[in-house]
Amino acid sequence: MRDNFFAKKRMNTLLFCAFLLVITLIAIIVTDYNVIKGFTSIPKAAEWAASNFYPNEKAMKRLPAIISSLSETILVSIASTAVAAVFALLFAIAGSHTTGVGGVFSFVSRSIATLFRNIDVAAWSMILLISFGQNVLTGYFALFFGSFGFLTRAFMESIDEVSNSSVEALRSTGAGYFPIIFQSVIPASIPQLLSWVLFMVETNIRQATLIGILTGTGIGFLFSLYYKGLNYSSASLVVIVIVLAIFAIESVSTYVRRVIL
Repeated sequence: MRDNFFAKKRMNTLLFCAFLLVITLIAIIVTDYNVIKGFTSIPKAAEWAASNFYPNEKAMKRLPAIISSLSETILVSIASTAVAAVFALLFAIAGSHTTGVGGVFSFVSRSIATLFRNIDVAAWSMILLISFGQNVLTGYFALFFGSFGFLTRAFMESIDEVSNSSVEALRSTGAGYFPIIFQSVIPASIPQLLSWVLFMVETNIRQATLIGILTGTGIGFLFSLYYKGLNYSSASLVVIVIVLAIFAIESVSTYVRRVIL
């Protein structure tokens, strides 16, 4: 029986790999992608990056401006995530199966979360760019809407995972709706909620770089400016600073998760 189990597992794995291979071949044919040219261009790209895409002494003089733009990007990301988390918690409580009041309120909350979650932040940036122009407010609202949709859905799932035993115990004592939420549901799920918020902060800092390119603000704007101006040394320094900042923030987030979880 054990041999049959492993044989079936190997067969399923082979079928899955064959399916992926067929899909890949179909994609290559449909898109007319030149596989040989793609692989042979990798050494050329690496050679170009090694000879052009690295910071020099002139680029280091722009480090204060880069750090300033990076600080703006990080602060906007944190602010948009924090405000979005507050609104997401309210909508998640209204839409959750555990705490939701049911009926039209739950349906509306889940529908709004689905709508905002399925529109990418880049699309939000282009939509808001028409109304607010190229400024920090455009990037802030784009991150806010994207974070709101994602966190509302994530908060709903986290709240629904809370055991109903404590909720039923409080209801049996005659506790009202709000005491049940603030004394049982939220305290039990808050570690997971904070973990989702930290994850969203990390994601938004990455997203803010792309949004900055579209809206002409923050660290993304500097990268676009240097790259389009063929100033590859300064552009490479921007990339290095972003990577180091993301590593630092991920380390802090990992430590906080370890403490709260």
